[in-house]
Amino acid sequence: MSGVGGGYPSDLTDGQWALVESLLPPARVAPKGGRREKHPRRRIVDAIFYVVRTGCAWRQLPKDFAPWPTVYWYFTWWHDDGTVERIRDALRGKVRKADGRDVEPSTGLIDSQSVRTADTVPAATRGFDAGKKAKGRKRFTVTDTLGLLLAVHVVEASIQDRDGAKRPLLWTRLDHPSGKKIWADQGFTGRLVEWAAKILGRDLEIVRKDLDQRGFQVQPKRWAVELTFSWLTAHWCLARDCETGPAHSETMIRWAMIGVTVRRLTRGRAATSPGPRPLVRQPS
Repeated sequence: MSGVGGGYPSDLTDGQWALVESLLPPARVAPKGGRREKHPRRRIVDAIFYVVRTGCAWRQLPKDFAPWPTVYWYFTWWHDDGTVERIRDALRGKVRKADGRDVEPSTGLIDSQSVRTADTVPAATRGFDAGKKAKGRKRFTVTDTLGLLLAVHVVEASIQDRDGAKRPLLWTRLDHPSGKKIWADQGFTGRLVEWAAKILGRDLEIVRKDLDQRGFQVQPKRWAVELTFSWLTAHWCLARDCETGPAHSETMIRWAMIGVTVRRLTRGRAATSPGPRPLVRQPS
């Protein structure tokens, strides 16, 4: 049976919803039972994907979704209790297994991306990246060789790569102990390579440009992480960072990657959409 609602392009198909639904936590109830959740979980998840895909403000959610405070409450709950990370990890494992790979990666890639922020973002959480000439925040992502997210860390854009990379590299070491090598570009050279070897026991290999290279060119060992950034910036909420706190920016990135993985897992299957779209004006 298809879900109810507007049939927006960002809505999950039945097959995609089945993958996500099984990974959500049980419904919260009062100590003595309490009433059922008022709004279907599927429409809550669809509303979150709508915000991630369109970049609209929470308050601008179309009226056929649950009220925006309710949707945001679930977004915050699943952020706080680690649900979003567990869903991302479980789906990544399914993609890797379907691709004939081990569930846990042995190699990763790290890179950073500076993005501009909205005027509403607190000044204390943004900075200026002199190299990219961008005022905003910087995303550090570690991916596997398929471009699937292993770790993400959002900081002020003024943070140098060799400093901002330490935390996501540490998280990758703790969460994915089978990973022995990380590929990085020349922005991560210097003390970070020695730190990774001494503290993490991991080989941070710098992939250098060809001496005769002119302009941008994707490096053979690093194309996957560049692909990840292209996936992320296809989501309007990630083309420009509008979140008040960096932690919620990280969760938006995780939701975007969940969308990428469920589409990959259901590619080629008959897609059952929730139905025709109502005449609801899209946010500008």
